[in-house]
Amino acid sequence: MTETLEEGAIVRDLRVALAASRNDVVDEINLELRPGEVVGLVGESGSGKTTAGTALLAYARPGAVIEHGSVMFEGIDVLAMTWEQVRPIRGMKIAYVPQDPGAALNPAIRIGRQIVELLELHGIGTPAERLERARAGLVEVGLPDDDEFLARYPHQLSGGQVQRVALAMAFLPRPKVLVLDEPTTGLDVTTQGLVLETMGRLCRSHQVAALYVTHDLAVVANIADRVAVMYAGRIVELGPRAAMFTAPAHPYTRALLDAIPHLSQARALTGIPGNTPAPGRRPSGCRFHDRCPHVEDRCRTVEPPELVVAPDHVARCVRIGEIGPWDINRGDVADTDPAKQREILLSVADLRVQYGRKEVVHGVDFDVAKAEVVALVGESGSGKTTISRCVGGLHRQWTGDIVFDGSPLATGSRARSVEDRKRIQYIFQNPYLSLNPRMTIAQIVSRPMELFGIAKGKQARDRVAELLEAVALGPAVLDLQTNRLSGGERQRVAIARALAAEPDLLICDEITSALDVSVQGSIVALLEELRQSRGISMLFVTHNLALVRSIAARVQVLNAGELVESGFVVEVLDSPREEYTRRLISNTPAIR
Repeated sequence: MTETLEEGAIVRDLRVALAASRNDVVDEINLELRPGEVVGLVGESGSGKTTAGTALLAYARPGAVIEHGSVMFEGIDVLAMTWEQVRPIRGMKIAYVPQDPGAALNPAIRIGRQIVELLELHGIGTPAERLERARAGLVEVGLPDDDEFLARYPHQLSGGQVQRVALAMAFLPRPKVLVLDEPTTGLDVTTQGLVLETMGRLCRSHQVAALYVTHDLAVVANIADRVAVMYAGRIVELGPRAAMFTAPAHPYTRALLDAIPHLSQARALTGIPGNTPAPGRRPSGCRFHDRCPHVEDRCRTVEPPELVVAPDHVARCVRIGEIGPWDINRGDVADTDPAKQREILLSVADLRVQYGRKEVVHGVDFDVAKAEVVALVGESGSGKTTISRCVGGLHRQWTGDIVFDGSPLATGSRARSVEDRKRIQYIFQNPYLSLNPRMTIAQIVSRPMELFGIAKGKQARDRVAELLEAVALGPAVLDLQTNRLSGGERQRVAIARALAAEPDLLICDEITSALDVSVQGSIVALLEELRQSRGISMLFVTHNLALVRSIAARVQVLNAGELVESGFVVEVLDSPREEYTRRLISNTPAIR
């Protein structure tokens, strides 16, 4: 009997494999997408989320093939269609919003032209009618519909505007199914909140069945109706949002939730030991058994069946009902005591920063104590990274005073003493760009030791091995290049490189913004251990206020280059004085 929904889509027994080895990328995927409903598809990198999402459009990335299964849409199996039959459906009836719309939009074509391109390709309406629909679509996503905006190129828009243009383009032909692939990764909380609100409103008003692919469970907690958790190519738990966040049944779901920072209370965040197994390296039995704290012998051999936990709630685990209840508040720790004595290491006074003739930071003052984490938060363009680059000596156009351990710092790093450069280390947001792909991990991490005369030769290599152990990588990666590492592993290498200089101050610039929650949790735990054991201070740039609650003692809130509120985290987040701070908090997707 063929399953159908009046609208939406039904996925049954979907398997996508690597073409050469036939090892599965995703397997046994069963999912219903219902009209007006958002299903969150979550899991670590490598779990198969994007592969499962793009299969709804009968697409598999190069090197992969859809082996079997069905995607029933309007009574027809999309996977059984020829490419000529699928092509009119893609974009028109089943739409896709990519993770980086800036890369998906053509930089040489104006926005107005790109929005109507799909309608034009399918011969829908007259030019005037298509333009009118484009204007209406822009209004729906909260963007201007005037000729000036339509005449802009993608590079003339902010990240949030580009993302909303992508949403407008996806909704313009009124699709029945929408796949969104990490559409808010890297956006500040205000822009992210606007994009999520827009997406949810459009899905419900147009009765679109949406699959929201993400690694950010805090976002899912605020927007999804149901949540599917993927691990190593399979859905291990699926259920209503409320049940998934209050009574998760699978140990993997619980481990992911333990890694999420809470906005209302500081937490001792933890990562999940090990890594998601790649295709061809997946263990027998339960695929999570080698990382599971509740593993038994049968877990290593028995393929867990899909068991009913509650109505509309299923999970794959042979120990359901045996591992006890789960408390969302476990892991909570006390906030930093505002009365704690502070020994100042870094002092910033009347900092004014220019880009050319334009002043972008206006008289900012703050300080950082020894063994203390101070967070800089705010929307994109608020001046967070600009300030951190001035402290690190990477931007020289500034006036004011930056005093480090009692001595004023020169504007640029080249004018600073070797000792100052050694004691202040910068960790960049993107480890894919900050690490040299032609060097081995050993060469990358030992470089600061050589530059600052700390160690060389065998002594340096032994020290590198120790640092890699400290960041939970180990000596096995010493002779690898960065292309053999995941994003989280690369960021650990970047941290090890900074630690190689034996710094007193780490500047962390959005270092967890694009990482899985489990990797973020392990890196935050690592930084906290380094702070306690080595007395390292940190200037932590982020737009994630929930993360600030768990990692920082003090917070500086920035808006358009001005410091609008500052103080201990517990005071600022629990009792914000400024409307801007209250808005940032309300827009932060978090488990509160």
